[in-house]
Amino acid sequence: MIRHPARTTPTPADAPPGVAVRVFAAADLRVDSGANAGDALPLPADSIDGDYYRLADAARAGSLTLALAPDNSATAAAPDAPAGHVARGSETGTAGAPVWLRGRISLMAPDGDMVELLVLESPGPEGGMARLALPLSPLAGQRIYTQIGADACPGPIRLTDMVAGAFATGTHIAMADGSQMPVEALAPGMAVITRDHGAQPLRWVGSVRLRAQGAFAPVAVMPGVMGNPRALVVSPHHRLFLYRRDARALAGAAELLVQARHLADGQTILRREGGFVTYHSLVFDRHEVIYAEGMPCESLLVCPATLTRLPEDLAEPLRAQFPGLDQARHTGLDVAREIVSVLRDGPAP
Repeated sequence: MIRHPARTTPTPADAPPGVAVRVFAAADLRVDSGANAGDALPLPADSIDGDYYRLADAARAGSLTLALAPDNSATAAAPDAPAGHVARGSETGTAGAPVWLRGRISLMAPDGDMVELLVLESPGPEGGMARLALPLSPLAGQRIYTQIGADACPGPIRLTDMVAGAFATGTHIAMADGSQMPVEALAPGMAVITRDHGAQPLRWVGSVRLRAQGAFAPVAVMPGVMGNPRALVVSPHHRLFLYRRDARALAGAAELLVQARHLADGQTILRREGGFVTYHSLVFDRHEVIYAEGMPCESLLVCPATLTRLPEDLAEPLRAQFPGLDQARHTGLDVAREIVSVLRDGPAP
């Protein structure tokens, strides 16, 4: 449930001082082999496609809180134009120090998992420039990544959009009266059927338009693959609910929440890259499982950590409506890609 504290309106102190992101030091992500072998994370302008990267075994992501431009965007620009500065209270960096976005590097794992990596620089505490890696999707240890692209001037990047997605425009949501309604037509107060709590009123709807590239490219479950009459198109990190009795032995539970990107097989569940996509987020009193194109999927999980990563034009009305909100995650087990592969394909011979 959303837990409400005694006060009913947020104070300025409640608002996050900036955008909280997780970053790695450049030395934690080295070129394992290739033209820049042995070097710490290079600048995109100096990087070479085909180089192999590996995250150090002891690497730990640190929290960096950034104060950005009013539109929550960062732009790779001239050295005299920082994208923002380190906000007060940040665990990483020096408060007030400028932060430059040096560009973006695109990596691919052997299983096809894509990671977009932003390269940041900020003055270090002992002089010189500290270089940081900001993954826009999870970066796993003990995995070799191949550089497949780099852009020293990627244009404006809305750092907070990385977790703001959900259902693509046109997705049909099951309503309490049995009808199917396009997600873009939903409004707060409408009753939606949920798996665990029957009909529940929709509390909030948000949307964001992104370029459908790399980590933001949507996943499409083609018609009929999971009993869906039409294609289900969601953001790659959006989780689908699966009930698999045979998963108990492997995962310890039969009710699973699986990121859509982990289900992509290149044939019946596809990544769609190119153009733009509009994602719509739905919020209820609880973190719910609802039905989209007949398939059970999660609603947006809302908690303080989520708010710091939502675009401010989405976060502010949500923060004002639900001060102090803190939802508990649905009880479905969130499973890793490796477990999904075994459940789908069976154990490796």
